[in-house]
Amino acid sequence: MCRWTVTQGAPVAWFSSFPCRRLPSLFLPLTSLLLLLLLGPCASSTDSEKSHAPEGTPTPPCWAPHRPSSARLPRATNVSLSSATVVGRHVRSSYKHLQGDVRRRKLFSYQKFFLRIGKDGNVNGTKREDDPYSILEIKSVDVGVVAIRGLSSNHYLAIKKSGDLYGAREFGPDCRLIERIEENRYNTYASAEWRTKKNKCMFVGLNPRGKPLKGKKTRRKSRATHFLPMVVQPR
Repeated sequence: MCRWTVTQGAPVAWFSSFPCRRLPSLFLPLTSLLLLLLLGPCASSTDSEKSHAPEGTPTPPCWAPHRPSSARLPRATNVSLSSATVVGRHVRSSYKHLQGDVRRRKLFSYQKFFLRIGKDGNVNGTKREDDPYSILEIKSVDVGVVAIRGLSSNHYLAIKKSGDLYGAREFGPDCRLIERIEENRYNTYASAEWRTKKNKCMFVGLNPRGKPLKGKKTRRKSRATHFLPMVVQPR
């Protein structure tokens, strides 16, 4: 038997009543309980992470700092598929002229000429702003298709099958022109009836001297085929 000396009161006295040989058996359960209390939360969090982690993914230790994922979520967008499709179209599907209205305009080319249709049916460009033959009437005849008539000459702007530009006295298939807004905000006018042998569009165009271009030599992206409609104020 071991002899104990009481130095502090009841706890030590109570403790001294037990044999010395039983001391190790008391410390072991207490130590185990203490370790379980300390390591219990860590183990539970580790088990939870393991249960949610995909196979083959190393589980970080419980003391590792939380790092936000570097993967970025895609940004939300308010543009719907239908609206994006409408924006992508260059045909004026939402303009009033598609409802049959008539516009009085002057077509000012990228080459700095006003398109004119003479009384003899000749089509060319002029620098004169007051040329009465440059005042045109643009009327919708179908969705995205217009007819352009000279007010003074009473001739329609037309493109032959050969690609020649001329003024027609009567409205016919040659006079049907596809109106389209290009990326630079200028308009192009292509024959709705005729195409080249390579199935290319033929456009209304003026060269740098104001002479009409043959449709077979024109291209959509060529500046010679780009026109800016200018409003004609009523007198």
